[in-house]
Amino acid sequence: MSSGDWSRRRFVGTLTGSAAAVALPGCSDSSPPSGPPATRARAKTPAGARGRKGSGPLHLGTYTSVDGGGTGVGLATYDTVTGRITGTGTLSGIGDPSYLAVHPDGRTLYAVNERADGAVTAVRLSDRTVLGSRGTGGSSPCHLSVHPGGRWLFSANYGSGSVAVHPVDAAGALGERTDLVTHSSPAPGPGQRGPHAHQIVTSPDGGHVLAVDLGTDTVYTYRLDAEEGTLGEVSRAGTRPGAGPRHLTFHPDGRHAYLANELDNTVTVCGYDPDTGRLTVGAPQSTGTGSGTSYPAQIVVTLDGAYAYLANRGHNSLTRYAVEQGGARLRLLDTVPVGGDFPRQLALSPGGNLLFAANQRSGTVSVFHVDADSGRLELAGTPFASPVAVCALPL
Repeated sequence: MSSGDWSRRRFVGTLTGSAAAVALPGCSDSSPPSGPPATRARAKTPAGARGRKGSGPLHLGTYTSVDGGGTGVGLATYDTVTGRITGTGTLSGIGDPSYLAVHPDGRTLYAVNERADGAVTAVRLSDRTVLGSRGTGGSSPCHLSVHPGGRWLFSANYGSGSVAVHPVDAAGALGERTDLVTHSSPAPGPGQRGPHAHQIVTSPDGGHVLAVDLGTDTVYTYRLDAEEGTLGEVSRAGTRPGAGPRHLTFHPDGRHAYLANELDNTVTVCGYDPDTGRLTVGAPQSTGTGSGTSYPAQIVVTLDGAYAYLANRGHNSLTRYAVEQGGARLRLLDTVPVGGDFPRQLALSPGGNLLFAANQRSGTVSVFHVDADSGRLELAGTPFASPVAVCALPL
């Protein structure tokens, strides 16, 4: 990866709504027109999903090799009702842990080491013991996720445009890499020098693994060999040239997903076929941030599938969408200030009543109350200070 690409990933410059709706082409529009958000038919929120009183652990990702950065994974707790964050220390000894994930059993934390010689690290949460690191076979890994079955860890190497697979043992530790797939085609999109894998995630059906590549304007679908830990490509879905797809989030129905496009300042509704793993990318639509590039970063969907939120780094805002037609349509509602600078990542609390935004440039984490009926966001007090905050993982 060139020095220019490295600089763009970390410190891309800040650039700078009307209601809009885009449905996925080919999805049925025969359902009745939607009413106001508060009166639409909505899926039932899972029992106990709204925040129970108490506190939960919060882990914070950062860059350790930049001026003003952290010294490892930040440790904190948050009030599950008020959203108030209290810092509790730092888990040192992990270099550039810019993205975090937790094992499905909740016992092991995983972090990328976003460096030229990329690696992933496992940490046992009960006593905060580092279980070791494994090389990803590529440069600057920026995303990782654990297969729902808990046996495999996936990581995306941004710098080299590849995705890796590592086995996970019964104790949560990582074994040697079992596969490495480089996105050698199609050719890089406009302004790109090569592939840039930005995310890798398992589909809700558990049968496929999808990798989003910003450099090739493509989402790759793979089938995982659950015994060997290898990935076999089954399909590709291309965005429009120069879109720069960054992050994909599935709707709870498992048949629709939403793609944040970093470079052309759009989001797209996608259809997904669980049988084939094929993704169908719809038409691009507005982020509500006006002209210019606001570098959309990540989109999340509420537990009941009724609303979606998009982080806009250049605009320093969050866009709120109503999710309609069973997931096939996003209707832009509004944007709200994030209360920080350059929101890099979003995460909902397990209860779904709080939304966390990690603001890279201001070194803060903003917390919002999520209204269950309207999806409206309300800032929950003063943002929490955290050095070069690039990931917030509430458990």
